Amino acid sequence: MSLLQMQWRQLWLAPLFILAACSTPPAAPPKPAPVQAEPANTTTAAPQSTQAVEALRTLVAMQDKLDRVAAPLLLKNAELCKTQARNLLGFTAKNRYSYSSEYNDAAHELFALEEKLQVIGVLQGSGAALAGVKRGDTLMSIEDKDLPQGQNAERLAATILAPLVARKTSVKMAIQRNGENMSVTVPLTRACGFRVELGNADNVATYADGQRVMITRGMLTFTKSDEELAYLIAKEMAHNALSHPAKNRSNTRMAAMMDNLIQVNPDLSLLITGGGIKAYPAEMDAAADNLALYMLARAGYLLDNAKPFWQRLANQYPATMLSSYSALHPNTAARMVAIDKAVSDIKAKQAAKKVLVP
Repeated sequence: MSLLQMQWRQLWLAPLFILAACSTPPAAPPKPAPVQAEPANTTTAAPQSTQAVEALRTLVAMQDKLDRVAAPLLLKNAELCKTQARNLLGFTAKNRYSYSSEYNDAAHELFALEEKLQVIGVLQGSGAALAGVKRGDTLMSIEDKDLPQGQNAERLAATILAPLVARKTSVKMAIQRNGENMSVTVPLTRACGFRVELGNADNVATYADGQRVMITRGMLTFTKSDEELAYLIAKEMAHNALSHPAKNRSNTRMAAMMDNLIQVNPDLSLLITGGGIKAYPAEMDAAADNLALYMLARAGYLLDNAKPFWQRLANQYPATMLSSYSALHPNTAARMVAIDKAVSDIKAKQAAKKVLVP
């Protein structure tokens, strides 16, 4: 099965959890159960299982990269995200049902995921990291409330966590680590509440619907560095923070496109026409570029390569390609002027040790 046929079911309980990088290797998979199938089936079962594991491994690595690059942008820009800032626990958790059914076994083999929610990533610098939460910890309860397990565990956990993070500054958690029960108190982290998702398509594009940011697989492949990927994520975060999808009356169609591109079999015919999504006018794009560059600087990313990156993207994938990034952001010349000015202003503020706000 190709990656085009996979569905990413990453646990996204924003503002409850926040995705972050997982550089630690996954736990060793358990020993396989004895094969009881007939010989005729064993020759096909093994390749299918191996293919699912490898496909999932590849997709997880791609999402992990998005999470790792997005983490400082989300954490360092709560002030600029304004009404989109949220209290976050600072970790992600999954169980084997966090993936579509055909990948349950692969998730179990790769990450030793079972029925209970298990931490698979901790945001560096977050309250969870400071409290000592680690990859592999099993979640037992929060504020003395048992957490659900099995299918729909994420959705049910959200109903427990949402009111807690809204009114508290920290939460008490019971976890299990290597068979030992432990209690930790996790300070909540104020951060941008946007979800950053991987789009299941090879077109070179990004999308934002006011709450989510999506980078397509094709765009992820196009980028040559974490820095270039950060430029893309920050730009869509800025559109969301400025409410541009709604102001451009494109949030509904953006959301529909994004919902489509996380499916096992997305309707790729929508890409041919661009899904009816309106291009951003020059003034919106310039405003988003300005805010995005401030977000990047606050997150510690360098700005010098931003303009060359955007020029390369526009040259290789022009606005005449309806499924491309430039089709939604066609005013390249005006954008370059805005980028030059923003970079100059930011460097001046950095030199004067001023607060980096537009």
